[in-house]
Amino acid sequence: MNFVFFFLVAVAFGTAAWHQLRWAGEGAAPMDALSTAMVESAAGSVELALGLVGVMTLFLGLMKVAEAGGLLVIIARLIRPLMVRLFPSVPADHPAMGAMILNLSANALGLGNAATPFGIRAMQELERLNTRPGTATDAMVLFLAINTSSVTLLPTGVIALRAAAGSADPAGILPTTLFATFCATAAAIIAAFAYRRFFPLEPVATPAPGVVEPSGEKALPAEAGQTYPLWISMLALGTLLALIPLSVLYGRVIAPWILPGLMLGFLTFGLLRRVRIYEVFVEGAKEGFQVAIRIIPYLVAILVAVGMLRASGALVAAVSALAPWTGAIGLPAEALPMALLRPLSGSGAYGVLASIINDPAIGPDSYTGYLVSTLQGSTETTFYVLAVYFGAVQIRRIRHTLLAALTADVVAVFAAVFACTYFLL
Repeated sequence: MNFVFFFLVAVAFGTAAWHQLRWAGEGAAPMDALSTAMVESAAGSVELALGLVGVMTLFLGLMKVAEAGGLLVIIARLIRPLMVRLFPSVPADHPAMGAMILNLSANALGLGNAATPFGIRAMQELERLNTRPGTATDAMVLFLAINTSSVTLLPTGVIALRAAAGSADPAGILPTTLFATFCATAAAIIAAFAYRRFFPLEPVATPAPGVVEPSGEKALPAEAGQTYPLWISMLALGTLLALIPLSVLYGRVIAPWILPGLMLGFLTFGLLRRVRIYEVFVEGAKEGFQVAIRIIPYLVAILVAVGMLRASGALVAAVSALAPWTGAIGLPAEALPMALLRPLSGSGAYGVLASIINDPAIGPDSYTGYLVSTLQGSTETTFYVLAVYFGAVQIRRIRHTLLAALTADVVAVFAAVFACTYFLL
């Protein structure tokens, strides 16, 4: 992200300097316009972050109620039968399996803060099964490929940003995000298995079956090892698959009901699970306030850089040059920076998303607004995830992990274009 940030500022400065040298004295001087854009973008980014406080507080409060009521437990139990079959090399009762299940369940609910510790724990436990230290196993590759593209049921951060930008339907991206993430996850699984043959592991001696070294870590929650009968998991998966085409086809009818329904549903769920919903909601809301304030520096950095690009004329030139190529596949040139930056930097992509949907010429409810919102909710910061998770266990040879993850990212972009195109018909 250091290079990306410097590159954006340098291009903006160089373009403005070129126009300044050719300036004939009419209108505002290019360098004056660049200075004004820097100040206005910095002020606007703080106003945007403050506008996010209320919405982010609301959503994290609701998610805390759902988490306290055991929704994470339910999802973990549902996906366990599928995980056991996807990872045959990992013993069903091994802590690695439980940590992976909890990580993917937390990601599905948009609980990034909870997902990361479980993901790191999963990699540590998978490393204990690794007979080739320093080299990623097939299970590690598949886990991270799925992790960077996992099905997202509730992209709370994007919904909050759309609401703050004045969207008439901030939750309208739920159907498109669900479709795009399902396609990306399927692509990640297929790619991890398909590319495996090109990155083989040399055969080595394996430990005796059933021997599990103690991890020395605190025990995982009890739900990590529990499961529902297979038929219940398959029924839930079938229901989810059936919802995808229905949500895309009838998403505009369903969308106005989503936010009120989520609030009533989560609170009702909490009451039925004997959760003290008011106290728990307030506890989660405090976290929402902290998150909204914490992202101010990231928004300032990226929005100032994007504002400088606009003021210098560099962004207009890039859009004009790329529009004929990317527009042919349904990807407006305005959305291209978002698609390219998302695998590199989550905060940077978040800032680009904010700048796009707050642009009066685009807005959050246009096709481009829906597309970039879906891209933010359906793709992951691939390079960050790989760096953190592999760094936690000192894996140097990642084999086909990056290739599988980037394949999923590309599929997510095309799936998002397809879903948004049909959603807005």
